[in-house]
Amino acid sequence: MKKLSILLFLLVITSCSKKNDFTVFSGKINNAKDSVIVISGDTVFKEIKLNKDGTFSDTLTINKKGHYTINLGSDKKGVVYLDKGYNLVLTAESNPFFESFSYTGEGSATNNFILTQFALSRDLGDPTNLFVLERDLFDEKLNKLEKTIDSTNNLYANKGVDSTILNSALKISKQYLKSVSMDYERRHPSAVKERLIAEKSILKKISPKFENYTDYKGGKKSLDSYLGKYIYIDMWATWCTPCIQQIPFLKSLEKEYNGKNIEFISISTDEYRKSGGSWEAAEKKWRNFVKAKQLTGNQLWAGKDYSFQQAYQINAIPRFILIGPQGNIVDANAPRPSEPRLKEIFTSLGI
Repeated sequence: MKKLSILLFLLVITSCSKKNDFTVFSGKINNAKDSVIVISGDTVFKEIKLNKDGTFSDTLTINKKGHYTINLGSDKKGVVYLDKGYNLVLTAESNPFFESFSYTGEGSATNNFILTQFALSRDLGDPTNLFVLERDLFDEKLNKLEKTIDSTNNLYANKGVDSTILNSALKISKQYLKSVSMDYERRHPSAVKERLIAEKSILKKISPKFENYTDYKGGKKSLDSYLGKYIYIDMWATWCTPCIQQIPFLKSLEKEYNGKNIEFISISTDEYRKSGGSWEAAEKKWRNFVKAKQLTGNQLWAGKDYSFQQAYQINAIPRFILIGPQGNIVDANAPRPSEPRLKEIFTSLGI
């Protein structure tokens, strides 16, 4: 299996319509440096001018409903599903581009459903990340994925989503989970071996850096802001139950090691898809949670930046990382705060 989930096959699902009709496509691309977006596909190739504020509006003649590509410049691509009669409104950022898409108006239900499928695809990532789990955790993960797939389809079933898209997505997702389940015994040993090799390859190297993350107390912080001490990083999110379960243990550690040669940094990965569809809502949800739970330590929000997560190949949270005073990676997958082994590591490092 490849890194790209087979859920991406949604891109080639189309159904034909013999009638021509106009579709209105409008919206806004924030912080766009390019002057046009290009819509292309089987029956459409059109340049749409962006106004100075990033807004745009145009009509398209759709002879065949289905997926079309949106290009912004030479390196940014997204996907839109168009059908005759749509009055679709897109809101996006220039960077990240496709990851920031959200739709309103006629046709938005189908397009927002497709966005959830791409998000699920990105969350799944390389199936090796599933095969590396022990059997009980593997089964638990697959059960959660199946519930997520079912709940998503049930949520959108009554919102006017194109039935071809809805049914095909459900069928593909179920087939994917079934194939992964059947392949576990064969793939598990090699996946564990590959993971160990990958972890050893980055161990003790200089850590990737994050920059300009929002600090709950104000301003922006980067990894360099904390160098000079050991750094214990907690990658988490407000919606993550296992993350929340670690909070009391983390608070206890922060209190016990206060004033010692270590900084505790919690980086929230809350983003728009799970926060009402906007980055502003995601930040507000994080801030409210930090306040309500009286979280201690250094509380940061990654916002739209996925680079630090990607550099560490983080596909599941919570994830804990231990970095040395000079920025070297001590442990790319450190023990959780609840594990006694973590304090043993701290002691061995002279913390």
